[in-house]
Amino acid sequence: MFSRRHIKLLLIGNAGVGKSALMNQYVNNRFTNYYRATIGADFFTKELRVDEQLVTVQIWDTAGTERFQSLGAALYRGTDCCLLVFDVTSQNSFNALETWHKEFLVQADPPSPEKFPFVVIANKSDLEERQVSPRQAQEWCKSCNAEYYEASAKESTNVEGAFLGAIKLALKHQNELAPNSDGEYVKLLEEQNNEHKKKCEC
Repeated sequence: MFSRRHIKLLLIGNAGVGKSALMNQYVNNRFTNYYRATIGADFFTKELRVDEQLVTVQIWDTAGTERFQSLGAALYRGTDCCLLVFDVTSQNSFNALETWHKEFLVQADPPSPEKFPFVVIANKSDLEERQVSPRQAQEWCKSCNAEYYEASAKESTNVEGAFLGAIKLALKHQNELAPNSDGEYVKLLEEQNNEHKKKCEC
């Protein structure tokens, strides 16, 4: 019999880096060139089996504009792994990762900030007009102990790998926080995520 786990992933980064496209590609295997800015926050749910466990993943996509950042505290809390997304053709979106990283830690207020799992996704790796090298991005990831993935939502390159990596980090993080919780910690996260959904629906 398989145990069921519930985890919450959060995608943050500048507007236009492809957060919604990555999420849609991973959950629905779909990509569109039509850009529609996320208003506030949006989320998808996906179920899968990871290491003999049934996992329900709630993936939150946030607006990358300042006027929606007031949602941060309510939205960020209860996150099990944060995915920082930038566009390899935009140096500004990469430079902004430092701010997004700090903002998340302030708003989410995790119990052990230095151990909280982060994944960095370098999106649009299919494009030639690149401004951020893999080496530059990997050096930054080392500084904040984040895992690094190059991906393309358009080509569906390494999208599943990036999300699966984040899911495994999230499960490991849950185990480290509450190894003997017999489901109480997971139940608490579910309650928190349902509450966040009510607060963040637009």
